Amino acid sequence: MTIIVGSTNPAKVNAVQAVFSSDKVIAKNVPSNVSSQPFSDEETREGAINRAIQCMKSAPNAIGIGLEGGVMYVGEQLFLCNWGALVTSIGEIYTASGARILLPDTIKEQLEQGIELGEVMDMYMNKSGIRYQEGAIGIFTNDLISRKDMFTHVVTLLKGQWEFGEK
Repeated sequence: MTIIVGSTNPAKVNAVQAVFSSDKVIAKNVPSNVSSQPFSDEETREGAINRAIQCMKSAPNAIGIGLEGGVMYVGEQLFLCNWGALVTSIGEIYTASGARILLPDTIKEQLEQGIELGEVMDMYMNKSGIRYQEGAIGIFTNDLISRKDMFTHVVTLLKGQWEFGEK
């Protein structure tokens, strides 16, 4: 089976490869068609679905997977969020979300000024490419959970739903 993941980000691609280890996984850079920094569960989920649909349409009989990271408010607090979508060749759509953690106020303030989380994290840690490695979740969990781990959980949820639906 061919699985096309709508990103070339190693954290996302490696997560899909970990879950679909016996399948052919292809990374394809496709747009989310949402803000570069999604600011709600709805927008983050929509970005994942958009990526998955584009991937599925790019190859007959392939499964498309979209993974999207974003932020969302709970009251006045801003949390990290993430969503995934799996779209089958017949157009079935499965979605799942994963871990959420509170972001520090200093991060929240910069995001509210329009700076993307990846850029904020690089400045915050004086490092580059955090979004491709441990991600914000890795930083704020002291490397106990990486971005790949977070997306692996989401992809596992997607695969499980899809397999159940195939019964």
